[in-house]
Amino acid sequence: MKGAGSMFGIVTWMAFGYGLVWGGLWMILSSMLLMLVSGFVLVPPVGMAALAGAVGAMVLLFADPAKRGRKATLMVAAANILSLLVLTMAQPFALPLEEGVLIQFVTLLLWAGLTTVSLLLCFDGYAAGAAKRYLIEVLIIRLLKGLALVLFTVFVALPFYVMVMTSLKSQQKLLANPLDFSIDFGQGFAPLFRSYIELFTQFHFGTFLLNSAIVSVITVVLTLAFAVPGAYAVARLRFPGQAFLSRSILLIYMVPAIVLVVPLYAVFSQLGLRNSLFGLLVVYPATTIPVALYMLQGYFRGLPSELEEAGLMDGLNRVQVIMKITLPLALPALASVSLYVFMIAWNEFLFAFMFLDNLDMFTLSRGVVSLNSSEVPRQHLMAGAVVATVPVLAIFLWFEKYLVSGLTAGSVKG
Repeated sequence: MKGAGSMFGIVTWMAFGYGLVWGGLWMILSSMLLMLVSGFVLVPPVGMAALAGAVGAMVLLFADPAKRGRKATLMVAAANILSLLVLTMAQPFALPLEEGVLIQFVTLLLWAGLTTVSLLLCFDGYAAGAAKRYLIEVLIIRLLKGLALVLFTVFVALPFYVMVMTSLKSQQKLLANPLDFSIDFGQGFAPLFRSYIELFTQFHFGTFLLNSAIVSVITVVLTLAFAVPGAYAVARLRFPGQAFLSRSILLIYMVPAIVLVVPLYAVFSQLGLRNSLFGLLVVYPATTIPVALYMLQGYFRGLPSELEEAGLMDGLNRVQVIMKITLPLALPALASVSLYVFMIAWNEFLFAFMFLDNLDMFTLSRGVVSLNSSEVPRQHLMAGAVVATVPVLAIFLWFEKYLVSGLTAGSVKG
């Protein structure tokens, strides 16, 4: 009993600490969101929010585990809100209540909800009086995982949010308050998206977008055309030097691109391949085929060779075996390689910067850099970054569904 009591005391102190951590962390992030959306300048009461989170954690810890559900969730959230209002004297974000009443209320609910959910997830399955040593380890792991997930999400989402909001601002508002990322949706479509409209009407971004799409798609096609038979040969066929070829595929990546760009620049200048997309279509597949070969040969080796042997016994030749058996089974790998190669070609900058001087030949990465000057407003640069990012993001989300569905492709019917 003494050991159980001391263990329960440890869990109680852990709950108090978890309340401090989550209450303070979500106050920082909620206040940051409030400032970005509303433009208010405030000093968030992090210490008071941490204490309020600890109060909510104590309410959760001593709640009846058998009844810990919606009622307990509302109790913890109410305890968080009431304690924060009391500790801050009804100014939860160090702002007078008459300033942005609605947005303050919504942000307060957001803070309380996130703090409550974080505590519930950390102490899920815990019953008062039944603490054990392994449970403490579980609680610590949950806290570390939660903090890592939250911080990673913030570091990824915050720059993208700032980029999008800046692209929707006018030059006057940016100069008046660079830290105000609130958006006036009442100004209409044309003023709101003026930066994007001017990108495509004045800065040739339609041409840049088309050039990047052409180069990226053709690079994927050329890469797969060479990588699929090459990877299959390395994985399945037996020939002299097979082991050396398999191990030396990625040797090209030992040479930095900055070392290759100077001699390639000289050669392309003499051959007339500068300022042309054809020059990029020579370089890009040369840099993507090795990694595609490496990825695909490992996947081909993992496929059961008995299926291919059965196809050969049924009268199929080697090419038919690849097309009808191997490739359908390798759809997830082909999708992964295609996405990886497409992203490399879409985002590549060094070779495009060195080889392209003609505005009509610019790819998106080269075009975005051309906006980075004192003569171009900052919101146009951010709008260009959004235009360059969104297509890749959309393709990735679409391919994610395709990868999951492709896992069952080519399955053997019984």
